[in-house]
Amino acid sequence: MGGAFLAAGVLARLGGRIGLPTIPLFILAGILLGPHTPGIVLVADPHDLEMLSLLGLVLLLFYLGLEFHVDDLKAGGRRMALAGGAYLALNVGAGLGFGFALGWGTAEALVLAGVLGISSSAIVTKVLVDAGRLGNPETKPILGIIVVEDIFLALYLAALQPVLSGADSLGSAALDAGKAFGFLLLLAAAARWGTRVVGRLIATKDDELLVISFLGAAVLVAGVSEWFGVADAIGAFMVGLMLGSTRSGPRIRELVHPLRDAFGAIFFFAFGLSVDPGDLPRVLGPVLVAVALTLLMNVLAGLVAARIHGFGSGPAANIATALLARGEFALILATMAAGAGLDERLSPFIAGYVLILAVLGPLAAGRSGLLARALPGGRAGSRTEPEAGRAATRPGRSAAAPGRR
Repeated sequence: MGGAFLAAGVLARLGGRIGLPTIPLFILAGILLGPHTPGIVLVADPHDLEMLSLLGLVLLLFYLGLEFHVDDLKAGGRRMALAGGAYLALNVGAGLGFGFALGWGTAEALVLAGVLGISSSAIVTKVLVDAGRLGNPETKPILGIIVVEDIFLALYLAALQPVLSGADSLGSAALDAGKAFGFLLLLAAAARWGTRVVGRLIATKDDELLVISFLGAAVLVAGVSEWFGVADAIGAFMVGLMLGSTRSGPRIRELVHPLRDAFGAIFFFAFGLSVDPGDLPRVLGPVLVAVALTLLMNVLAGLVAARIHGFGSGPAANIATALLARGEFALILATMAAGAGLDERLSPFIAGYVLILAVLGPLAAGRSGLLARALPGGRAGSRTEPEAGRAATRPGRSAAAPGRR
């Protein structure tokens, strides 16, 4: 554990000197020190860090919920659904078509539709935090798309499970989907009407007790969510949504920072451990085609989302690049595909695709201004990143640690 933290920290420091984001460097540390790369092996079995990795994912999404006020859901519900639906239609549709074009099989095509269609909530969160964009106007649509994706994710997994397991019971699939959707509605109702009660339960002047309380709540609800067939990450997100609206919300945001950063690093390090570079050459062609297809679909989705919300080319580029990375959901699908005995090329394909976009996503997000200038009306209608941040940030608020609006 100590070696994992230090290796990730050293590489991130070195990369920071030349302007590289931390996420791909944390992943690179896992690859270099994992079981699939010659040399020093810190962790022989990636599953040894599985629980800590999941905790990192839970904390990243919990923090995202803290920053996404429940009023944002009410105010932008229709436009959020339209933007999220457009993003899914473009990316999932392109992934399904790509899967059938490869000719690996129908079940494989359904898996690839999910892999290419769903962005990484963890990486998107980290990108927004590192870039200081949480106060930007286009961040609300980005977070809204993530929420729509996570709802779709829960239903998609429930529907895909009987397909991969060979089950032919439509009733069983409908029951699983209904259970997941019902639990999502319960979480949404608690976030909408239970904030006052939750605020009283969580309130304490003691920081130690507050940390124990919000950490326990986030992890417990994440675990129960998974049992109901809902992604654990969205359970943690909904807890953050509830607690962020309480009087303790500002203190919780400050106290969760070091936990989020430390265990978030372990999440990306553990992802690197699972990547076997030796498997990548044989699927490199399809991987590069899939990456190019995802880039195109994300640009189109960014333009559509920006148009729905009345934004120009600058926010459109920010939306497109922030949502580019793929990650934890793709890895879940890779595990399911391997367990179902699907085409053996799926696992290395998913690993290579996710690795490239996990690296490319944060890099592209940091240089979204280049894309903004290439989009229609870019030179005349887009602002630079610092200008957008200043326009969206109130006096006295830090872009790196914004407060509740």
